[in-house]
Amino acid sequence: MTRSASLPFYMRALLLLCILLSPSLHAQEMDARIMQLFPKATRIEPKLEQPPVYSVFQLDELIGYAFESNDYSNLQGFSGKPIRLLIGMDPQGVLAGVQVLEHHEPVFLHGLGERSLLDFVDQYRQKTISKPIIVGGRQGAAEGESVTRIDNVSKATVSVVILNETVLLSALTVARQLLEDFASSPLATPKMDVYEPLEWSQLLERGLVQRWTLSQEEVEAAIGHELDGYPQLDLDQPAFTDMYFAYLNAPIIGRNLLGEAGFQRLSEELKPGEQAVLVVSSGTYPHVPEDFIPATAPNRIVLVQNEHAIELHDMNFNNGAVLDVLNSPIEEAEANVFRIKAHAAFNPAESTQLRLIAQLQRNHLVENNASFTRDFPLAPELFDILEPVEAAKPVPIWLRMWQERWWQVSLLGLSLIVLTGVFIWQHRISRERRAFHLFRAGFLLFTLVFIGLYAQGQLSVVNIFTLLLALAKDFDIRVFLMDPVIFILWSFTFVTLFIWGRGVFCGWLCPFGALQEMLGWVAKRLRIRQWKISERTHLRLQWLKYLILIGLVPVAFYSLTLAERLAEVEPFKTSITLFFARSWPFVLYALALLGLGLFVHKFYCRYVCPLGAGLAVLGRLRLFSWLKRIDACGKPCQHCRNHCEIGAIRRDGRIDYDECIQCLECIVILNNEDQCVASISARKKAYKTGKQTDLIATDAALPST
Repeated sequence: MTRSASLPFYMRALLLLCILLSPSLHAQEMDARIMQLFPKATRIEPKLEQPPVYSVFQLDELIGYAFESNDYSNLQGFSGKPIRLLIGMDPQGVLAGVQVLEHHEPVFLHGLGERSLLDFVDQYRQKTISKPIIVGGRQGAAEGESVTRIDNVSKATVSVVILNETVLLSALTVARQLLEDFASSPLATPKMDVYEPLEWSQLLERGLVQRWTLSQEEVEAAIGHELDGYPQLDLDQPAFTDMYFAYLNAPIIGRNLLGEAGFQRLSEELKPGEQAVLVVSSGTYPHVPEDFIPATAPNRIVLVQNEHAIELHDMNFNNGAVLDVLNSPIEEAEANVFRIKAHAAFNPAESTQLRLIAQLQRNHLVENNASFTRDFPLAPELFDILEPVEAAKPVPIWLRMWQERWWQVSLLGLSLIVLTGVFIWQHRISRERRAFHLFRAGFLLFTLVFIGLYAQGQLSVVNIFTLLLALAKDFDIRVFLMDPVIFILWSFTFVTLFIWGRGVFCGWLCPFGALQEMLGWVAKRLRIRQWKISERTHLRLQWLKYLILIGLVPVAFYSLTLAERLAEVEPFKTSITLFFARSWPFVLYALALLGLGLFVHKFYCRYVCPLGAGLAVLGRLRLFSWLKRIDACGKPCQHCRNHCEIGAIRRDGRIDYDECIQCLECIVILNNEDQCVASISARKKAYKTGKQTDLIATDAALPST
């Protein structure tokens, strides 16, 4: 007998009714949400199959479309799952609004709160998709006719960038299929067999490289003021802007400008469907400012096609030294190779303009803006005209994250190389006791301030849940590449687990652990009396963190959301990620754990941390036991054990690597003769032996009587 057959008749009838009504209930809920986006709507048509949109009418007038992002984008959020959105857009390409239908982003669920997410998506209301929408940057830096900037959410950069890409990709896909102004014409691809060697002057003469000189008088006429009133401008330059620009995908242009090797490298760096343009400028107002950040979008220039702005992205080609590979007589200028992303649907055979936005600051209160446009014609004979093919794949956001955080990645990588060297040459380094202690203090400060508070590199047991779930289902490494700092730290921690054990992370790279250790320094300075915990109690309390881990792992497979909430046993998010900007229960809990650390050294690390427990389990597979022991350790010498504040040295002198945080203090003691009791005893014994030998020799030298 089946389970359903054992149910009473009325229960089976109710269950059947719920099944039948569920599509209707879902439709009613969706209609209610669409009405919130279009308050004037009187009729909502059922969802179309192609393209999958809801048409929204006021009487018989079409006032917009509503669509779900998951029908157009599969970009995964930081949690490893897509952010599901409902997007409304009118027939002119203006967003009526964005609603969050479903998300699993931890920073909003259990950190900043969902109000921050709702406030962020509210910014899309009445924003047109004819301009690129960019998250963050200087507010208003490129407003007006070029791009639209919306506020970032501090501590949630990855999540909101992915959400923004999801909105734009979905909206542009719908617009190109349904809105006349956004319909894409037949595409043009460069003819790869059209090539002849040309010099710079010949490229200019044939219009393959174009020059645009904008005089200071033209700018003054546009803004209605003389440029002498703008103190930041260098008016000694011969022109306001002297610019050269060229389309690089065409071999007759790209190969001649960059050379064979440079053009080949450019082709390899461009993704399918992407295009590149070269811009070189000098003068009072070049196309990028002095503080321009490589691998980002410029705020002074933009391409315009069919009255829609197309954003440019710096490729950081040749590490920014574009002039070094450019076959031109130009020696001093700003030069960049810009990427046009595939979803921009740029058609080089169509009429295109290059627009320069001049933002001139008179003082800290007054700014004058003006824009100047120049045609960007390209010869039709350079291209094959093709019918549109299927939409390009979404831009890999993880790559942008790495490019934007390149200096953080570099600094973190350098610090990990230094730390690796410390562990490899630990005996040589530890001989200088004072220098080693200063180095460790400095490294822990770096871990807390840079890795933790600035780069947001606090690892968590939640990361383990995400990895386990990804391995159990469809593993996609791009999810983990979204945050380069976290990815690098996890990779380094995972590798060193099997070499040195858990201590490399717990003792050197954990920001919360570093904070606890610094509190230990404060306790010593204030002479706070430490609580004595018996060895028996200490050994029992150590099991608490393993019990917490055992409880969290199966919950994660049942419900990741529930596991993330239970993982609040970790105070990391409160103290490091959000720096105590949370509701008072979370702050009180974190402060209580830190307060206990004043009386019991690293109380949380020793007895509560489930992340440390998980690393300790994996650390049992380590290849080496690097911490040197000698015969006297524990038999009878207890000096290292008494100085081990974490309690990881047993009475017989052995190291408990499951608990050891690899602070290397025992190695410092061992390698300093004025610290190691065995060395001191050996030296005293040698001294006594040598003294007795001298006495015997003296007696032998005396004349006999």
